[in-house]
Amino acid sequence: MTKAAFDLHIHSTLSPCANDDMTPNNIAGMSKIKGLDIISVCDHNHTGNLEAISKVASELGLLFLPGIEIETSEEVHLLCYFPSLESVFNMQSILDENYVVIKNREDIFGSQWIMDSNDRHVKKVKNLLTTATKLDLYSCTEIVRDLGGVPIPAHVDRQSFSIISNLGTIPDDLQFNTLELSRYITKEEFLNKYPEYSKKQFISSSDAHDLGMILEREFFMELDTLSVSNVLGNLRG
Repeated sequence: MTKAAFDLHIHSTLSPCANDDMTPNNIAGMSKIKGLDIISVCDHNHTGNLEAISKVASELGLLFLPGIEIETSEEVHLLCYFPSLESVFNMQSILDENYVVIKNREDIFGSQWIMDSNDRHVKKVKNLLTTATKLDLYSCTEIVRDLGGVPIPAHVDRQSFSIISNLGTIPDDLQFNTLELSRYITKEEFLNKYPEYSKKQFISSSDAHDLGMILEREFFMELDTLSVSNVLGNLRG
């Protein structure tokens, strides 16, 4: 059994909320320095930097889990993890048809760069990525699962962009077995407020927007072997 340290919610420079130094090499390098075993980059509503980060992470001996943070039409943030780059790019093809197109104001939100594995700029995404898509929560959840992925409601303890704050509850029929908590709240603190979710599994990640926020060896999962399939199995609960 392997006890693996993870951070499954990191943003790259493609997310307008992230610093410009959140490049593929910087993310992977800092994750390695901090002793992580598994990382996932979940940019807002786009997968453009996953191929480059996957390559660099692999070269450094990190297990990379393809991911994305989708904002549903209800303005709920949903972390979505996939078994392969192919499957997450299939999700991107669906997202391409479901954007609410609003031009990014770089003077307010910053630039949104797709980069290669040498941290060179390849393409700038012009539509603002931190907006709700046309996909509702039920449709998005079904699509992710059909592609072999695992959807997990993000930062459920927060007062904005969380499933609880926006819907008032976590619908049972969505069958979410795992929930994400912000790194600064414990499971016990959350369950004191929401005891009805005591049977859920919880993960915590950094939601890093700058390099310093990336976790050290703080949160772990136990796996038979270090593989994407085993991580996804653990996240399914």
